[in-house]
Amino acid sequence: MAIYFASDFHLGLDRPLPSRQRERIIIQWLDSIRDDASAIFILGDLFDYWYEYKTVVPKGHIRLLAKLAELIDSGIPVHLFTGNHDMWMFGYLEEELQIKVYKEPLSVTLQNKLLLLGHGDGLGPGDKKYKIMKKVFSNKFNQWLFSKLHPNFAIGLMKYSSKKSRDADEEDMSFLGAEKEWLVQYAERKLESRYYDYFLFGHRHLPIDYTLSNGQSRYINTGDWLNHYTYARMENGHITLEKYEIDNKV
Repeated sequence: MAIYFASDFHLGLDRPLPSRQRERIIIQWLDSIRDDASAIFILGDLFDYWYEYKTVVPKGHIRLLAKLAELIDSGIPVHLFTGNHDMWMFGYLEEELQIKVYKEPLSVTLQNKLLLLGHGDGLGPGDKKYKIMKKVFSNKFNQWLFSKLHPNFAIGLMKYSSKKSRDADEEDMSFLGAEKEWLVQYAERKLESRYYDYFLFGHRHLPIDYTLSNGQSRYINTGDWLNHYTYARMENGHITLEKYEIDNKV
């Protein structure tokens, strides 16, 4: 049996493919792994924008949510990390689908290996502007204020903010080197106090498999499902980065 990791589906974003088409591709991938999957970890940004009002959630994505519910009902646990685009999750997916949701990085032993898992946003040195914004968005009072906005206006605002964020990040779509990759630096600092076999993150939108300075630990970024359609697969304690080949009929 294998454990699967993927991130950055960004459902709701219609580029480069329409969101619904990418949703079908993701469902097709989930069907392809269900026979040997013992667990699935989604490492953030399942949605491109998300806010759970007390009695309202954003419409759409019903096919994927139904597929995740089907997998869970069949005995395959699904774990979900919030990302910078969908941090405002307040229990809906846990209550309705029994998905385990994490808002912070998780240290966990899987197949006798120690892993640190998370989305990756706000970790490591630098990016002080975003770290300040994350504190603002994570503040309970600010979340309460946002809930007073009408969903039509609020979701439009989230779409606009998402687009601005993406336009600013598009220039960093190649590996910058260990000295400039914040998640590499974060992993190196964590190793100073505790040994990890693997660091798995998303957020970077770039598939990366990088051996850290101790020569053993690895930082793996699962890429995204906007351009790369990549994921990580763990079997017998070994993790590989793999690419899903899209069926042109989807």
